[in-house]
Amino acid sequence: MEYKENKMDHLLMAKYLPHNFLAEKVILGNLLASSEAIDFTIKRVNTEAFYFKSHQEVYKAIIYLSENKKVVDVITMTTFLQNEGLLDDMGGVRFLYELVNQVSCLSNMEDYIGLIQDKYLRRTLIKLGYQIVNSGYATNTSLENIVQDLETEVFNLTKQNETKQILSSSELLATVFQDLKNKATKTDLAGISSGFYDFDALTQGFQKSDLIIIAGRPSMGKTAFCLNTAVNILKLSQLPILFFSLEMSKEQLIYRLLAMETSINSMRLKSANIKQLEWDNLNTVIKRFSQLPLFIDDTSNINVVDIRIKIKKLLLQHKKLGVVIIDYLQLMENSHHISKNFNRVQELSQITRALKNIAREFNVPIIVLSQLSRSVESRINKRPILSDLRESGSIEQDADLVVMLYRDEYYNLKTEEPNITELIICKHRNGPIGTSKLKFEPAYTRFDNL
Repeated sequence: MEYKENKMDHLLMAKYLPHNFLAEKVILGNLLASSEAIDFTIKRVNTEAFYFKSHQEVYKAIIYLSENKKVVDVITMTTFLQNEGLLDDMGGVRFLYELVNQVSCLSNMEDYIGLIQDKYLRRTLIKLGYQIVNSGYATNTSLENIVQDLETEVFNLTKQNETKQILSSSELLATVFQDLKNKATKTDLAGISSGFYDFDALTQGFQKSDLIIIAGRPSMGKTAFCLNTAVNILKLSQLPILFFSLEMSKEQLIYRLLAMETSINSMRLKSANIKQLEWDNLNTVIKRFSQLPLFIDDTSNINVVDIRIKIKKLLLQHKKLGVVIIDYLQLMENSHHISKNFNRVQELSQITRALKNIAREFNVPIIVLSQLSRSVESRINKRPILSDLRESGSIEQDADLVVMLYRDEYYNLKTEEPNITELIICKHRNGPIGTSKLKFEPAYTRFDNL
């Protein structure tokens, strides 16, 4: 390579920064020789993934020509680089022909892309290391801001490290067929059971990678329903549960859990007004739940970056995760990725989109509780509908499942269904909508199958 600009810098830095010169040449050669390679490459590889300046300029030119519907080959590239005054410094036409001479089988492109992405991420990691050291000396910046910025950088780095295999239709169909055979040989639900039979019949359980919205007006039992669901999952599958409680403290949730399991109301529990037989039951419940993997984080105003980091940390420790529960959406804080010019509706939309991406990334159901707009109260029929959620954030667009909670007794003391909660499925991306019912015991904030 005869590129003159910063040649000495490259020679010096080559001793320190990771790169793969040959893989970069092969990728560029394939892009110049085959239009088929261009589309999937430019969607996955950014310019900085190429270490050498000359390779970056060629790649930028390929992107420009492709986006402007121009032919990409040695001739158009020669003309473009010549017009930009870059060709001579790169070594002329000979440099481009050297790239084309490195053409390899297109089926190997993903491997070569993986090689340069690996080196790029290592260079980024080295840069981040220097940034961490320098930040330690920046005493004019608050430590909280420094840590948050660094967490964002790490978040971005790990997102870039995601690699998705490109599968052919035959491979995808084989995978789906095997999945169908596995389901046919067992009677279990397709997803994770909530422990509520009628609800599971409609949803087939909570599906991996789904974003699930549980919505309702205040006092409908959203937190109680999700805590009951978490307990059922723990009992049925022993899968770890991560519960982000932005409104209630860890202690308040534990008191609720104990009330549910012991049938001692929370007021008596908090005042320790407990009978001897109840003490024995309480002791048994505490011992049992001490062995179950329930994790509660009551950090207030948590943001998406923090949630992702904590999910990843838990997965590193336990290798698997049942469900993530966030109580509740409107208390979440925006992250640095959200423009300060956005209104709150747009912010919530950005947050739900980010949560859906996290659900897909970790292949885990994420259940998010949400408030509904006050428009419900002004109607004769108080049962919530999907538009009540839309007015509260336009957030249903990212949800795979939207469930509204409704207790008629809250509005109508003479109701024909006292202590009954309706679970109204308003949106179901991969299944039917409908309503199931549960028995609700307010004294213990407990839901039971009818």
